[in-house]
Amino acid sequence: MLTLDIALSFFGVAVLLALVPGPDNLFVLMQSAMWGRISGLLVVLGLCTGLVGHTIAVTAGLAAIVAASVTALTVLKLLGAAYLLYLAWGAFQSQGHDHSEQPPTQLGAWALYRRGIIMNLTNPKVLLFFLAFLPQFTSPQRGLVALQTLSLGGLFILATLLVFGLIAWFAGGLGQRMQTSPRAQIVLHRIAGLVFLGLAIKLALTHL
Repeated sequence: MLTLDIALSFFGVAVLLALVPGPDNLFVLMQSAMWGRISGLLVVLGLCTGLVGHTIAVTAGLAAIVAASVTALTVLKLLGAAYLLYLAWGAFQSQGHDHSEQPPTQLGAWALYRRGIIMNLTNPKVLLFFLAFLPQFTSPQRGLVALQTLSLGGLFILATLLVFGLIAWFAGGLGQRMQTSPRAQIVLHRIAGLVFLGLAIKLALTHL
């Protein structure tokens, strides 16, 4: 089992890592600004579900197998980049809406939740990070390593949910104010498109 000192120190590090600007929190920021607070929180839940998958993969030893395969990592990376390009294209195609005439079409809850899952699971850097980071806080002397790994994954998910949830809340509030202006909506979607495009290029060019 994890000691209280290790759990607290790990949670503190996880919070700091979640605050560092990266693909996931930028993704949450833009999705929340475009679609609102609730939508942003659904994306966050999807990202955290992806982290559950990474935690289980590390615990079961699957992460080590994938990490040893250059082909598997490359395919995963390209899938993630392709998905980000798809989101960028959708953002560039979006037009502003006049709320006094007709409300804009909102993405469904499942679509937003799914976006978070796909975004996280198709990023091989998250898998490699978990594979290198979680074992540093485990020890056979404290019991089952698998149970410790699952506990650490849970703490990391909790930290991510806290930090990303706050990002979604504040960015969503700003986005809701911008929804009253069709011109502001267009600008926001163009910025989101550029962010998604930049993330796609960065992921595609990443050397794993």
